[in-house]
Amino acid sequence: MLQKDAMEILKAGYNVFLTGCAGTGKTHLLNEYISFLRKKGTCVGITASTGIAATHLNGVTLHSFTGMGVLSELTKTDLNRILKKSYLAKNLEKTQVLVIDEISMLSLEQLDIADRIIREFRKSDEPFGGMQVVLCGDFFQLPPIRREDGLYTEGTGFVYKSRAWRDLDLRVCYLTEQHRHREKSLVSILNAIRKNDVDEDVLSLLRSRYRAKIKEEVEVTKLYTHNVNVDYINSRELAKLPGKSKYFYMRKRGPEKLVESLGRNLLAPERLELKKDAVVMFVKNNIKEGYVNGTLGRVIRFNGEIPVVKTVKGKYIKVEPEKWGITEDGEAKAEVEQIPLRLAWAITVHKSQGTTLDVAEMDLSKAFEPGMGYVALSRVRSLDGLRLMGLNKTALMVSEEVVQMDKAFREASRGDAEDFRRRKD
Repeated sequence: MLQKDAMEILKAGYNVFLTGCAGTGKTHLLNEYISFLRKKGTCVGITASTGIAATHLNGVTLHSFTGMGVLSELTKTDLNRILKKSYLAKNLEKTQVLVIDEISMLSLEQLDIADRIIREFRKSDEPFGGMQVVLCGDFFQLPPIRREDGLYTEGTGFVYKSRAWRDLDLRVCYLTEQHRHREKSLVSILNAIRKNDVDEDVLSLLRSRYRAKIKEEVEVTKLYTHNVNVDYINSRELAKLPGKSKYFYMRKRGPEKLVESLGRNLLAPERLELKKDAVVMFVKNNIKEGYVNGTLGRVIRFNGEIPVVKTVKGKYIKVEPEKWGITEDGEAKAEVEQIPLRLAWAITVHKSQGTTLDVAEMDLSKAFEPGMGYVALSRVRSLDGLRLMGLNKTALMVSEEVVQMDKAFREASRGDAEDFRRRKD
């Protein structure tokens, strides 16, 4: 399905599951729909399963939006406590459209809890109290984390198994037009992983990028599966550079807890330390200024207190502070301001989700959950921008259950598109 067709279905007011391969523009389409709704004066609840994903849409986590927090089951006591919160009642009663991004990382229990809370607040038996609900995500990406006996472990509680999913009677919009990956060889690798069909041809293509040279001026960003590797590399490389550091501190406005939550979930650090020649990555989209979330570059000088970055593509950008916020009815309720950069000698696979990288070096030898390799490999635009340092079997695995569900989603999308066209005619 093309983006324009999915947009028509969204505008018609259906509950929608928006999905598709990495790079097909799911988040872009969500932003377009949110903009359309706001121009109409429609109240939109913008949420995601994780804080990082929520910042891409200037939203909050679903856990915060509904007041459920980390609950994996909802007792009567829990529900009564939540229902006493007047600020939740105000938000949930007036919301007309609810967006939930990165749905793959939400467990079935959490979606059911959110549904029940919203029904109670709105005193309605309809799914999510009668809101239009837009779920967005790709189940081949990182799976839900379930809380069991106080510990967080990988689970198989995919959200499409929930009662709430069934009750929503979702139209499936499976986007198929590729906007990130234009190279056939990389597309073939990603498609093979999605089908659990990694054969010798795919492995041969990946081996061709083992410790491969990349023809770029800037040092290549390294992707690792664990934070400890990332923190060590960035600190080590920055310390190697001569000269004094410049520090940029995040400015904050709004209620303390809301601001803390927003800042904690941003890719932009609270304290950014930079030096001339530091390798950096932009962490916000600003098409007008010539960068997107994931654009790589190097600090070449400072104009007073403003860093100037030369990107991989040779563009010079004077990097002014940017704002991130949590909005309600078009007004910022909490806001932070920071230079939209982070050190980028290395980042984690988890934090790379949602970025597009021109070049990357990846060590997937310690991948520990299905989908991790797919997320990492789908960050780059082409194989020429990939240097592979290590790989294990888990990195190329996806859930067979998800493979089968993906076939069902594709078929449902075709059927829903045809049905929508007939209704229009």
